[in-house]
Amino acid sequence: MSASPDNAPLSTRRRNRVQVLDALRSSGSASRADLARRTGLSRSTISGLISELIADGLVVDRAETAGVGAQGGRPGALLSLDRSAGAALAIDFGHTHLRVALADLSAEILAERELKIDVDGSASAALDAAAKLTREVLAEAGLGLEDLIGAAMGLPGPIDRATGAVGSSVILPDWVGRNPAVEFAERLGHPVGVIVDNDANLATLGEARFGAGIGASDVVYVKVASGIGAGILLSGRLHRGAAGSAGELGHVLHDPEGEICRCGNRGCLETVAGASTLLRLLQRRHGPDLTTRGLVELAVAGDVGCRRVLVDAGRAIGRALADLSNVLGPERLVIGGDLGGEDSSLLDGIQESLTRFALPAVLGSVELVGGKLGSRAELLGGLSLVIGDTERLSSARMGSTR
Repeated sequence: MSASPDNAPLSTRRRNRVQVLDALRSSGSASRADLARRTGLSRSTISGLISELIADGLVVDRAETAGVGAQGGRPGALLSLDRSAGAALAIDFGHTHLRVALADLSAEILAERELKIDVDGSASAALDAAAKLTREVLAEAGLGLEDLIGAAMGLPGPIDRATGAVGSSVILPDWVGRNPAVEFAERLGHPVGVIVDNDANLATLGEARFGAGIGASDVVYVKVASGIGAGILLSGRLHRGAAGSAGELGHVLHDPEGEICRCGNRGCLETVAGASTLLRLLQRRHGPDLTTRGLVELAVAGDVGCRRVLVDAGRAIGRALADLSNVLGPERLVIGGDLGGEDSSLLDGIQESLTRFALPAVLGSVELVGGKLGSRAELLGGLSLVIGDTERLSSARMGSTR
């Protein structure tokens, strides 16, 4: 079990295997000639590796061909990852929900579950529920624990990348000092490798690969829900910070005389733009049963009060994002979470603040968009993180005698 992918040096042969697996994972399918061009490896090396990977059950030689071959020669047979070679698991813990998804090696979801639960209040109950839902999705897909190649777990707080432990006693008090990867595997009774990360980081990866961040290498993703968190992608790589705390946007100062935040500070952005605050403002008009999704839908339908609340929250978030953009210069800002998305009025307020506070050069180069993946962003990001850990995938099927 580990908190992060193994970073030990690879032998030349294992490194070559990883290159081939990564090329097939990112392209979906490719011919041997395509793989040679993508990896820079010789045709003979590719041929030997493909034979080895097919024998290991990681790659299949498909019936169809790639069309006209190189230099107009014979078409090459298409290869792809063997979907039966294993499955990846993603677990998304929000402050008030738990989602679990299982996917094959092409990131096609096989089964998923969702549960409303107080994640902040009881780490033990939340981990018990995650293990239970994991067994359910495996059963639905007709798979067993031995089929898991790995798992990714997202939590709404900073994660110590060295140990995998939760690093904040104020954001997730009942989780502090725990190692969720170890405790989850113990509950399963199976030594599955678990990558633990901040939920906004996983959502960033999801939107970058499958959603609104496609084609951009410098992205700031903002999750606006019960809390407000950000994921930062720089030159295609996640920036997590020395203590895993990068992206805690909800706890930047907004009003020095504002309400006390759950983190203990006063006037954090979350106290004026978090979901609970916005819903409280609308209770007199819409009653106590209004949900975040209902708030967004009412605003889209033309409810003046709901739209006003979201635009005001967007202005506050946009002020913080203008400062962040002036420092980092991202090419794309993606707004997701329960209150975000392509139709949310949050974007109008954010754009107003960006226009007012961002430097002209920054404003001219950054694109503001709504997230496309909704509540699946964290799950898809987690799945891509597990499937993308091709060294682990290769090592899992590479015998110790090789």
